[in-house]
Amino acid sequence: MVFRILVTLAIAYLIGGIPVGLFIVKMISGKDVRHVGSGRVGGTNAMRAAGLAAGVLTAALDAGKGILAGYLASVLVPSNAWVKVAAVIFAVVGQVYSVFLVRRNSLGKRELHGGAGGSTTLGGAISLFPLSWAIILPLALLVFVFIGYASVTTISIAFFALVIFVVRAISGTGPWVHALYGGVTLIIVLIALQPNLKRLKHGTERVVGLRAWRKKKAENKAQ
Repeated sequence: MVFRILVTLAIAYLIGGIPVGLFIVKMISGKDVRHVGSGRVGGTNAMRAAGLAAGVLTAALDAGKGILAGYLASVLVPSNAWVKVAAVIFAVVGQVYSVFLVRRNSLGKRELHGGAGGSTTLGGAISLFPLSWAIILPLALLVFVFIGYASVTTISIAFFALVIFVVRAISGTGPWVHALYGGVTLIIVLIALQPNLKRLKHGTERVVGLRAWRKKKAENKAQ
């Protein structure tokens, strides 16, 4: 049983680490998404590098990695909520720190990188509670459009997942271990987005949604 659990977690991590955004952007535009914008391989930067279709497809496939990791755990270690939660967490870790994407940091040391983890967090939440997408996606879209920061949108996905699972646990309709998933993935996403949080603090973070539209409109009027 221990061996099967370890294999499950290892495969879940590797699934999460598949850099689908890198492949999609390369196929659509010929660009290397790692050299565009934030350098991440998630949906937001894929959209920045190769357009809306690339971004949506990347986000969908990244979410699929979380769903697949949960399904894998259900098959290899059935009826074990802890292993399933651990598997989807490992998928999120793989998406943020992919073994397939190694680069040198400013100090010359090798480090793993990937996306910010939002889409895979959503996929993991869907794996644990299939209807969660119907709550998380509309709320995250509202954050994207009206608050106007992709990084805050990513954080909101993990935050809304946490709220959903805590409410379900309190009401007795879901296990508390699912709330653990929400809390751990929120921490992972916050760590991954440290550079973005610093830019938010200094008012230099890129804007999206209505905020970006208003900014562009103001700039056009000023010309």
